[in-house]
Formats: sequence, structure tokens, C-alpha cells
Amino acid sequence: MDKAEVDRWLEAYVNAWKSYDPDEIGALFADDVSYRYHPYDQPLEGRQAVVDSWLGEDRDEPGTYDASYRTVAVDGDVAVATGTSSYTGDPPRVFHNCFVMRFDADGRCSEYTEWYVQAP
Repeated sequence: MDKAEVDRWLEAYVNAWKSYDPDEIGALFADDVSYRYHPYDQPLEGRQAVVDSWLGEDRDEPGTYDASYRTVAVDGDVAVATGTSSYTGDPPRVFHNCFVMRFDADGRCSEYTEWYVQAP
């Protein structure tokens, strides 16, 4: 992976989040992905578990959020990205995010861990 490839993956990630299309979500991840919303979480294991989680009851209301992430570093198949997720509710909220990702040979994410902090 290189920076441009990871940036394209991040753009597809945001598009899939906004669409809630299970095929778009699934296309991002390896069959055996290990996915953590927080570094201390037990990971979701497998593509379908990630798709099911994204489409679950706790999903964000479409049109109430946006995000922008960019690659900070790439070392072989591991990448780090940072950015923001913004929510338009009352009150509006902004989160600063850091993702650590590992990709397989097909450019699908095989390991994903997210850290985020709400802006004051």
C-alpha cells in the first residue's frame, strides 16, 4: 500500500458509511478482518460482523454527519490515518480520529483499530 491507495480507501470508507450499503461496506474489509472501535475492545471478527455492526441499531442517522481522513504514514501493509468526524445534531459534535490499519494483498483492510476524542 502507498499513501494514495490508503487515501482512496479512506474516501471509500466515508462513502460506505454515508451510504449504509452493505456491499460498499463489505468491499472495504478482508474476509477475516479484526475490527476495533476502541483499542481496548474485543474485536469484531470477520467481514460480515463489521457489516452487521455498521448496519445495527446504533448507527448514525443519514445526513447528520460527515468526515474527512487522510493518511499520515504507511509502512508496508500498515497505515496510520487521522481526521475528523463531524455531527450536526444539537449540540453539534466534532471528533478527532486516529486509525491504525493493516491491509491484505488485495487492498482490503484486515486489521482496524480506531482512537477518537471529542473536541471540547
